[in-house]
Amino acid sequence: MYFPENYKPLLTQHETEKAIKDAKDTFERSLSGALRLSRVTSPLFVPAGSGINDDLNGVEKPVSFSVKNLCGEKMEIIQSLAKWKRMALADYKVKPGRGIYTDMNALRPDDDIDAIHSIYVDQWDWEKVIKPEERNLDYLKQTVRSIYHAIKRTAFLLEEDYPVLHDTLPEEITFVHTEEAASEYPDLTPQEREKALARRYGAVFLIGIGYGNPPHSGRAPDYDDWSTETENGYHGLNGDIIVWDTVRNDSLELSSMGIRVNKEALVRQLEIRGMMERKELYWHKRLLNGEYPETIGGGIGQSRLCMFLLHKAHVGEVQASVWQDEARSEAKSKGFTLL
Repeated sequence: MYFPENYKPLLTQHETEKAIKDAKDTFERSLSGALRLSRVTSPLFVPAGSGINDDLNGVEKPVSFSVKNLCGEKMEIIQSLAKWKRMALADYKVKPGRGIYTDMNALRPDDDIDAIHSIYVDQWDWEKVIKPEERNLDYLKQTVRSIYHAIKRTAFLLEEDYPVLHDTLPEEITFVHTEEAASEYPDLTPQEREKALARRYGAVFLIGIGYGNPPHSGRAPDYDDWSTETENGYHGLNGDIIVWDTVRNDSLELSSMGIRVNKEALVRQLEIRGMMERKELYWHKRLLNGEYPETIGGGIGQSRLCMFLLHKAHVGEVQASVWQDEARSEAKSKGFTLL
C-alpha cells in the first residue's frame, strides 16, 4: 500500500494548491530573514566533468545532453547545487554573515519512487559565508534551530488560515549524533534508528551523516564536513533534520545540511573515499587554491515540507511527477488524484 489505511486528505485539491503556495511563500520569507539570505537565480544544468554537479553518493548517474551551438559540449542536469552555491558566494563576493538561497529544480532518475521520493527534486538550496572560527558544532546547532523555528512559524500561520492543519512539532528540536544513536540502538538499522529517534523526540537533528564504517548513510566527500572530530569525541559538522510524520507514522527527512569542507577536510575525505583524482577537477582546484570562503549550507525539500505541513500521505499530492500505476489507482480509490 502507498497510503495509510483509512487515509483521507484534510484539504480539497483546490485548497491544497492554494496552501502549497502559502506554505512555500511563508517559509521562504522566514528562512531568508532568519539566516540573512538573498535570493539568486541558479542553473538547471552545468558542464559535465567540471566537478560542479553533485554526485550525491557517487553512484547516481545525472541526466546529460550535448549542446549543438557549443561544439557538442556535454552538459548535466543538476542533482543538487551543493557545490555551485559555494562557487557563487566566491564569485559574488558575499561577506561573512550573509548568504544566498535559490529554488532548485533537479532530476535524479536513479532515485526511488515511493510515498516520499520522486525523481524530480525541488528544494530551497541555501549557502551562507561564515568566519573560520565559526566552523564548530555550536554554530551548526544555532543554524539548525533558526531553520527549525522558521518551520514552526510556517506551521503556525498555516493553521491560522487552515484550522484543520494542526501543528504536530515539538517546540524545540533535539540533537543526536549518529555514533551516539548507533550505541543506543545497536540492533537497529540506520533507518530504524531514525524512526525510533523521530518517534521519541518529534523532531531530531542527526549529526555526522557520512562518517563511520559503515556510515549511517551516504554523503559525498567534497561538500559537507563529516569527518572532523568535535569536542565531544564524535565526528561530523553536518546532519539531517528529521521529523515524525503523524500521517504515515514514520520518520521524514526534511533537510540535509552542514558546515562545508575546508582544504584539510576535503583532502581527508577524498582519501577516505578513495577519490583523490577529484583534486584535479575545476571546482576542487579552486577550493584547494583558497578561492572559496568558509560556508555552511544545505537543502530543504519544498515538496517534502509541504507534504508534512499539509498532512499529506504521498509526495504526489503536492508535486507533479511520474508515479506508479498502482499508486495512482490506490489514490483514485480513496477519492483523490496524484499530480
